[in-house]
Amino acid sequence: MQTEVFSELFPLLSTANPQTLEWLLNVAIEHEYPVGRAVLMEDAWGNAVYFVVSGWVKVRRTSGDDSVAIAILGRGDFFGEMAILDESPRSTDVIALSPVKLLSISRERFIQILFKDPQLHHRMLQLMVRRLRQINQRLQIRTSPPAVKLAHTLVSLGESYGLESDKGREIFNIPFKDLAEVTEIGVEETTKIMEKLHEKGWIAIDSANDIIYLINFKQLFNLAGKV
Repeated sequence: MQTEVFSELFPLLSTANPQTLEWLLNVAIEHEYPVGRAVLMEDAWGNAVYFVVSGWVKVRRTSGDDSVAIAILGRGDFFGEMAILDESPRSTDVIALSPVKLLSISRERFIQILFKDPQLHHRMLQLMVRRLRQINQRLQIRTSPPAVKLAHTLVSLGESYGLESDKGREIFNIPFKDLAEVTEIGVEETTKIMEKLHEKGWIAIDSANDIIYLINFKQLFNLAGKV
């Protein structure tokens, strides 16, 4: 991968200098995982930062034999950055929702480069603050109707990872169970709302190609109460 492509793909690296990008590419390790494979187990948190080159993953909170999806990440995002700074035990893991390609950079090398490139350090702090704001938005709508909460989830995924097409903004056909857990509503509610959105022509689901088309993004945006 060329440094220009690396920088364009990952917002975290948009302000990094060319030397930083070249160094990161030289030390990065490539990984590929099939659907359903554990990308990162809870006991591995803190060992590295991971960059999603392609595909979709879910972050799960685990407790014994039970697990709940708490976040869905796609192309251009990264995870593991908090754990390299905080050495407390983790109770989450990361699972591939689709075939996934990742790059990992070890904790020691990533921290080393943060000290060398202040712009990268500053950019990471900006994105971490943005994630906190997104969490705050989710908390603010926690008591909103299920349809509003689900629209918020779909719009957020579309804004972060959606690809424009002639049918609308494309996101991965995320299993309803995972959509429900991330949105904090029931699976039955999720199914009914998705069917209603389909009837309205706001979304379309292409099961054969694992795509959800967000056809009427403006209406979804308004329903979600996004500002």
